[in-house]
Amino acid sequence: MEVSVEHTGGLERRVTVQVPAERLEDEVKSRLQSMMRTMRVAGFRPGKVPLRVIEQKYGTQVRQEVIERLVQTTLQEALAQNNIRPAGAPSIEPAMPGSGEPLRYVATFEVFPDFEGGINYSFSVERPVVDITDADVDAMLENLRSQRAGWQVVERAAQTGDKVTIDFEGTIDGKPFSGGSAENVDLVLGSGKMIPGFEEQLEGVTAGDERTLQITFPADYPAAEVAGKAAEFLARARSVAEPVLPALDDAFAASFGVTDKGLAGLREDVTGNMQRELRGMITSRLKDQVFSGLLASNPFEVPRQLIRQEKAEILRQQAGQGQSDEAVEQNAERRVKLGMLISELARRNQIQIDTERVRQMIESIAASYEKPEEVVKYYYSNQDMMVSVQSAVMEQQVVEWMIENAGIDVTDRKMTFSELVDEARKTQVKR
Repeated sequence: MEVSVEHTGGLERRVTVQVPAERLEDEVKSRLQSMMRTMRVAGFRPGKVPLRVIEQKYGTQVRQEVIERLVQTTLQEALAQNNIRPAGAPSIEPAMPGSGEPLRYVATFEVFPDFEGGINYSFSVERPVVDITDADVDAMLENLRSQRAGWQVVERAAQTGDKVTIDFEGTIDGKPFSGGSAENVDLVLGSGKMIPGFEEQLEGVTAGDERTLQITFPADYPAAEVAGKAAEFLARARSVAEPVLPALDDAFAASFGVTDKGLAGLREDVTGNMQRELRGMITSRLKDQVFSGLLASNPFEVPRQLIRQEKAEILRQQAGQGQSDEAVEQNAERRVKLGMLISELARRNQIQIDTERVRQMIESIAASYEKPEEVVKYYYSNQDMMVSVQSAVMEQQVVEWMIENAGIDVTDRKMTFSELVDEARKTQVKR
């Protein structure tokens, strides 16, 4: 078998394979002879059909099937001989050789990049150092009170934290636009539910007031037809209500299902939840920094076919979220690059998936459901879900290995719990 490999630019390879005519003809003949033993043809006893008859009836079909199988097997042989790892299915230009002619075909594909030069770890990360204080727990309990607040209508002017019930009509250049009008909308001032400037301009209204709000939609607003445009909203206030907070007592604790120890028990539960949230935020923050540093320090080309596949998967998962095509493309390329780097790091450093950590993650996810045992069973019976959890665990194992062994510059940064939460929210919004 003759094999030639041509580099056609970047990661693309063009492999030409020529299989000797003898190998092709021997396989065709062997296949026809095996058919003689089982084929039934009128006028001949079973197993006694002459080879020439089988060849006349099925020769063309058998030859095509043998060629297809030979292309598959010989291409794998050629790739193995030349240590080539294709990234995705190849495009094959086969030829249909005549009798006695060699089989010659051309396979074109992209290959995975190699990391023969090593992986660069010369970047730095900040590790948050946070202590949860009594004041942090008090603030969280106050937040829970706010979530359970009732509302009492007031006659005074609206202020931050009040709920204003409004009707509004929006126009751009004097013309209404889709989604620009609504009635009987409850809006808590300061909640950030509306676009910037909307809630602020409603402060001071009283029931029955009308106000004209001047608003400019953000340039990255999901609805492209209004993004970056100036709009005018006529808002009418139906009512203004102030929050009425429940008492912070044992009855309040019981409303969250905490019956043991009353308010003290709720405080313990809240503290435990905050500690788990803190660990998760620190882990996520470190991972984001490590991955960003890894990508910035190791630029390399990736197969376009893999980016197209990842892009299609992102669009399937995030249908209707309004991301631009460019943003989806960048996200897809980042995922593919990270996947390759993580895989290479795990291979080089013999990092094996920790099955115990996989189990712990599944149980942690399941714990938030009413019937956690059923959720655990579902994960273990669903291959896609298991792969997702295993990937997350492997990512974390690779991050931990790099921080402990790769010489990354890690600087501890003292922060408060609220500072870390605020930064985590800002990062989430940017995504």
